[in-house]
Amino acid sequence: MNTNVPTDSTHRFHESATAQVQGRASYIDDLPLVEGTLHAAPLKSPLANAQLIAMDLEAVLAAPGVVGTVTAQDIPGDPLLATFVHDEPIFAGPQLMHLGQVMGLVLGHSHTQARQAARHMRLQTTQEPPLLHAREALQAGSFVLPKVTVQRGDAAQALAQAPHRLEGTLEIGGQEHFYLESQIAYAIPQDNGHWLIHSGTQHPGEVQHWVAHALHIPLSQVRVVCRRMGGGFGGKETQAGHLAVWAALAAHKFGRPVKMRLDRGDDILITGKRHPFSHDWQVGFDPRGRVLGLDSVQLVHCGHSADLSGPVADRAIFHTDNAYFLSDLHITSHRCKTHTQSHTAFRGFGGPQGVLLIETVMSDIARHLGLDALDVRLANLYGVGERDTTPYGMKVEDNILHPLMTQLAERCDYRARRRTISDWNAQHSVLKKGLALTPVKFGISFTATQFNQAGAVVSVYTDGSVRVNHSGTEMGQGLHTKVCGLVAHVLGLPAAQVQASASDTDQVANASATAASSGTDLNGRAAENAALQVRHNIATCIAKLDACSVEAVRFEGGQVITPPRQRSFTEAVQYAYGQRVQLWSDGFYATPKIHYDRTTLTGRPFYYFAYGAACSEVAIDTLTGEYRVLRTDILHDVGHSLHPEIDIGQIEGGFAQGLGWLTTEELVWNAKGELLTKGASTYKIPTAADMPAQLNIELWHEANREDTVGGSKAVGEPPFMLAISVFEALRDAIGATHPGHAPIRLDTPATPERVLGAILHRI
Repeated sequence: MNTNVPTDSTHRFHESATAQVQGRASYIDDLPLVEGTLHAAPLKSPLANAQLIAMDLEAVLAAPGVVGTVTAQDIPGDPLLATFVHDEPIFAGPQLMHLGQVMGLVLGHSHTQARQAARHMRLQTTQEPPLLHAREALQAGSFVLPKVTVQRGDAAQALAQAPHRLEGTLEIGGQEHFYLESQIAYAIPQDNGHWLIHSGTQHPGEVQHWVAHALHIPLSQVRVVCRRMGGGFGGKETQAGHLAVWAALAAHKFGRPVKMRLDRGDDILITGKRHPFSHDWQVGFDPRGRVLGLDSVQLVHCGHSADLSGPVADRAIFHTDNAYFLSDLHITSHRCKTHTQSHTAFRGFGGPQGVLLIETVMSDIARHLGLDALDVRLANLYGVGERDTTPYGMKVEDNILHPLMTQLAERCDYRARRRTISDWNAQHSVLKKGLALTPVKFGISFTATQFNQAGAVVSVYTDGSVRVNHSGTEMGQGLHTKVCGLVAHVLGLPAAQVQASASDTDQVANASATAASSGTDLNGRAAENAALQVRHNIATCIAKLDACSVEAVRFEGGQVITPPRQRSFTEAVQYAYGQRVQLWSDGFYATPKIHYDRTTLTGRPFYYFAYGAACSEVAIDTLTGEYRVLRTDILHDVGHSLHPEIDIGQIEGGFAQGLGWLTTEELVWNAKGELLTKGASTYKIPTAADMPAQLNIELWHEANREDTVGGSKAVGEPPFMLAISVFEALRDAIGATHPGHAPIRLDTPATPERVLGAILHRI
């Protein structure tokens, strides 16, 4: 792999890297158990769309090591989870909505004993055929939320008058998070009715809210702590709260600490996935390939409850334009209720499902007209003046799409490779090659405006060491490392001198989720503000001592420097402490400029856009449908990188995860509603062998034009959609198997079976 990033020896390793490599990094499952701890295992529904008549737990209670069970009757508070829509029961019943839905818990002296005992549950039920697809749900009128419509101009008239028209469908599969650490929580009763919850969560504040709601106690009596997670990807934004509530309810009933962790099979069976989408579309365009009108019907497979399906579906709408100006547009979004797991947040949060739609439309337009798909994409890009406003009313003020895409095309030699591939395909009948260059424009901010805030506390100790606590969580993405680096920069210290402590609701109240790619934007700036206040306090004290202005005091290289003299940071801190100067401070940050009307889906929901582009080349075997990704070139916009190594890692990881979503990761339910792909033997995440043989990554050279911390841009989610270039390259190669201008029908994931089917369909 080739990367073109600056080298800076002051950049710190990932703050947990050494401990992780040595096996010393502590996760919740590594915590020493409090005396008397019980272990909880789920009692799972064996049916989807069934009515519970009776539940027999006699054999469960008689199993070795069992202490008792917990069911809905043991909930002191609201029997429904404290979700936004308030439509999901803590424990299923009497209606069983999906196979694997948790109906209660069994408590044992060990994890193994509890799990084995759960198998002895016996049920008496009646069952109806489950709805397993959004198209079935649409026909049955089954929805978790009302439909949403967004329009600009007159799409119907534009379609009717367009010189060229196409229509099609696209089925987009879901995706299992497959984090290394499965869902886990540890609930420990404290004095005076208080609770300590260790939760592997991206949103400690929400876990605090859910537990307090279920126990019917004030939020101030629940403390939630998370030092680190073994991956999250959105799967631990809301659904980590389930485990915490279940463990807390069990601990409340038995008056003892309760730990609950899901093994891999149960985790996949119980938790939600990336939302599958079903798209129906019509597009009208001119001879140059410029879109004149687009009508899009988006069926969102939500599962049995709303969870985050509303904002996920909204985000898909917001990103249906991706990089392109769409003058006349009509989108209808149906939020369909099915008898499956309740789907939830996943990296990109609906954005990838919208971006993939418009990218397939662009390439089908090019194929219909006999044009190069890159030229059609360039012709439709956002521009200036009348072509700079999104369908939801936000101006694209920081547009770098055209220079970024053309620079990538030049550096990866797109035009010459296109000619070479055309020659190859003309001479080879079995192996065909494809090439595609696709862009990404991704809005950065929570669309729920209230979440765009963060807090932090920076504490300087008398030995010169520094600790920062902020409202974000660490799931391997390097947030703590970046935040510590920002604080170190403000105080002029080596990065290793600043340490991050566990995310803790007792430290920062009402914290937002670590999601929407906003972790560094929000928490980094909050921590920077706190550090600036501490620095000002120290500088004011030292300036008075050295009879100089506060502005003349510099913090550099572990030293505090004034015109008269230089002293170590530790010496300056100790002097300030002796003068009773405050050496800690809180910091707060709220994203400016954003506003958003949820009823009309208009406004400025995003502070800025992150951009990127990728060019991928593939080769397919037309006899089997097997394929290889030969090369990918990426040019991605992270603004002024706060830590190039971490940012490159996020680009690599995002691309790999997107590649899995689009090519290998297939979720399969049988007719009974049972998820069959619930382990590594049946669900294939990408490996090193699936990555491009040649992967080149370069960072865009400009800082963020908006006032973000260090001029940086978010990097968590946008790179995920770079993998769409692989999907489009596969479709390009399929198009080379048989001449013609018809659209290529290929759904995701594009497994070899689906690729072969698309080839046969085209022939």
